[in-house]
This record gives sequence, structure tokens and C-alpha cells, in this order.
Amino acid sequence: SFLHLAFYSACYYIHFSMKTKQRTDSLTILIVDDEASQLQVLGGYLRKNNFSVFEANSYSNAIKIFNKNSIDVILTDYKMPDKTGFELLKEIKALNPEVTVVIMTAFGTIEGAVEAIREGAYDYITKPINLDELDVLLKRIEELQNLKSENKILREQLTDKFSFSGIISQSEEMEKAINTAGRVAQSSASVLIRGESGTGKELIAKAIHFTSDRKENPFIAVNCAALNENLLESELFGHEKGSFTGADKQRRGRFEIANGGTIFLDEIGDIPLSTQVKLLRVLQERQIERIGGNEIIDVDVRIISATNKNLDEAIKNGNFREDLYYRLNVVNIEILPLRKRRQDIAPLLEYFLSLYAKENRKTKLNFSKEAWELLLRYDYPGNVRELQNIVQRAIVLSRKNIILTDDLPANLKEKQSEENLTTTQKRISLIDEVERVEKEMIFEALNTYNNNQSKAAKSLGISERNLRYRLKKWGVK
Repeated sequence: SFLHLAFYSACYYIHFSMKTKQRTDSLTILIVDDEASQLQVLGGYLRKNNFSVFEANSYSNAIKIFNKNSIDVILTDYKMPDKTGFELLKEIKALNPEVTVVIMTAFGTIEGAVEAIREGAYDYITKPINLDELDVLLKRIEELQNLKSENKILREQLTDKFSFSGIISQSEEMEKAINTAGRVAQSSASVLIRGESGTGKELIAKAIHFTSDRKENPFIAVNCAALNENLLESELFGHEKGSFTGADKQRRGRFEIANGGTIFLDEIGDIPLSTQVKLLRVLQERQIERIGGNEIIDVDVRIISATNKNLDEAIKNGNFREDLYYRLNVVNIEILPLRKRRQDIAPLLEYFLSLYAKENRKTKLNFSKEAWELLLRYDYPGNVRELQNIVQRAIVLSRKNIILTDDLPANLKEKQSEENLTTTQKRISLIDEVERVEKEMIFEALNTYNNNQSKAAKSLGISERNLRYRLKKWGVK
């Protein structure tokens, strides 16, 4: 009506005259209302504020516009002639769940707007529209959209960082492990990763998750060895308020938090038998119960577990359930220690040198020949984690553009000295042993031939001169 148009126009001109800041990176907004005056005033106001705007006077027109254009936000009236804003909301969310929908409603239909929020609407705003409130609402939506964009970029970065292409390896053994992990990633099968501490089991687990269909959902890691029995159960399954001393509020467990994603159970061989029973139920039934609660909670979680223990031996000793083992070990991946895949040492040294040199602003840094050879010969009982720590420490301590053996931990040099001493001892022992055998054979031959050196030397296959030389060397007349 003319009065509506006059009212909104007056509000718009007063409000806009006070604004000085213009938006440069705007949202695309679709306004849906059967009142022409509302479309005209809101559309004009939003365009002046640098938003891209589309207008629709019905549900059907709104769907047509939405299907042909990229829309960020929909401002829709709740009551319309053909269908309600609530019905439009459900249709839009089915087409694209990422679109933000705001319900415009009169005071008499606020209940419907609240119901719409329960079904996925971002918010509602009452008519007549307060333009200051609308500005605040749109600013919040812009921040939300920016956050979504940042999260999307972050997810892509995580996917790239934890993808199989980001794993540093040249050895055939590691390539086989990566190949197996890559093939299992697209399935929902449970995976058991075996290997010593520090070999990169969690890195493989993350690569499986971030290249799977679950990559948009959480990856939750739990170190089972770091928690006692009660804390571990609470951590995994959650607890209700008052279920034990200190449980002052309800807490969701890691399985609930990881729903739709992946849970990584590190050091699975350390969990107690009572917790193994509950974990087996999760694998079989896909359900959990919080400690102290009766509610059955459905969970859709992929389990990747890891251990540095011999689970076959643990089963024989009665410390690990055989039925749980077979549930966890659908696909087995073994990560060998660095000392058994020495081809990976050099590329890992170069990778961590580049990483930490850049971090410490020492971009021209390199290893000396002696330091490099020492690092290549070392066995790394702590595996990749130890190698990473050694390189980072050396870079921090280095005074020049070259890392010397003095910049390396003392235990590396001590180990090298021990190896040199052992080698020398072995060499001396070998010489002594050869000499002992020679003496026995020569003395036995001389005894057989009544000290006739010519016959003894001939029987031994050596010259008489050679025999006399040895006897003289040993002081034998």
C-alpha cells in the first residue's frame, strides 16, 4: 500500500543518509515477499549498501531464481499466497544446505518462525523491518560465511597436508604400506597399524581419514596408554552428571564427538579387558552408552587403531580379546622402523632441514659432510620422531650456515665411538683367533712328522720358509 511504501521509504532514506562505510565484498541476497512495497524498499536499501539482490514475489518464482543463480542469503516472508516461508526453507535446504535463510514475520506468526529455526533457518526478523537490526543480522551472516570459507580452505589444506602425497618416503617397505592405506581409505573397514613408537602411525591414520569420504567430519585421536581404566572409559564413551565423584556435569565421549568421522585409538594394546568388552560392542552394534546413563546412542565412526605391542602374544597371555582383535584387524598395515628402511633417512633429513631452517630464518643452512654421514649411519631407536627432534635441535644450536657434528646430540657421537671401538675389537679378536688356529695346525703337523719342517710345511700347503717365519715370530726353536 501507499502508506507502507511511504513508511519504508522514509526509514530507508533516514537510515542510509547516516551510513558512510560501503561494503566491497558483498553477499548475494534473494528477497521473497508477495508485497511489492516490501520488495521495492528492501531491495533498494540492500543495493545501496552494495549487496547483490534478487527479488521474488512467490515460492515458485523464488525456486526459479535460486536454481539459476548463486544465492548466499534468502530473506523470505513467512506467509505467502502459494506456500509458506517454512516450506520454502525446507526446499532450499534440500537443494543446498549451505544457504542461509532468514524468516521475515509479523508478530502473529512468530511461532512459525521459531519452528523454522528448529528446521534450519538461521534467524527471524519481525515486520516492520528495523533496518539497524537487519544490518546487524547481515553482518553476522557475512562473518558466518567468511568463517565457512576459511574452514573450507583449512579443510583443503588439512587434506593436502595429511594426504599420502605428504608422507616422505623412498623405501619400498613404506611405499607398500602407503599403497595399502590408500586402497583401504575409501572403505569403512577398521584398520590396525603396527609399528614402533615414532614411526608415523598417526600420520598414516590421518592420511586415510583425509582422503576418505569422512574427511569433512572429525578426526579424533585418543592415546589409550595415557589414561587409567576409569578415565579412558569416560574419555571414550562420556558420562552423565553425578555418575562418579567429580562428574559435576554431563560430558560427551570421543565416539560421540567423532560421529560421522574417524576415531584413532593409539596404543590399543594397553586398554584393560573391561574396556575391551565395551569397545567390542561399539564395533558390533555401532552404539554406546555414557557412564551412569541408560540412553542408547547410535554412532557412525570408523575405527583406526595402532599399537607397538605384539597383540598375538597378548592374546596368548590372556591380555587381549581375540574377538576384538579380529574386529580391529580387518586391514593390517605395518610401519617398519627407520633402521629397517634406511632409504627414508636422507629424504627425511632434507625435509626437516628445510622445514626448521625456514622456521628459524636460516634458509642457507646445510649439513657438513661428517654430520651428514653420522646422521645416515645412526639407527634412530626413536624413529622419525627422534630424527625430527635431532634436526630441529641442530638447527637451533648451529652458529654458521653449516651443521657440524658438535651441533648433534652427544649420544650420536658416543654411539659412533662405541661402533668404532667394537669394530676394532672384532678385528683384533679375528687376528688372535686366526693366529691360534695357525699355531694348533702347525704344532700338530710338526708333531706328526717328528719336527721335520719340510714335511710339516708340505702337509699344511705352505712353504718351509713361511713355516720357519711363523716359528721365529712365536719364539719357537
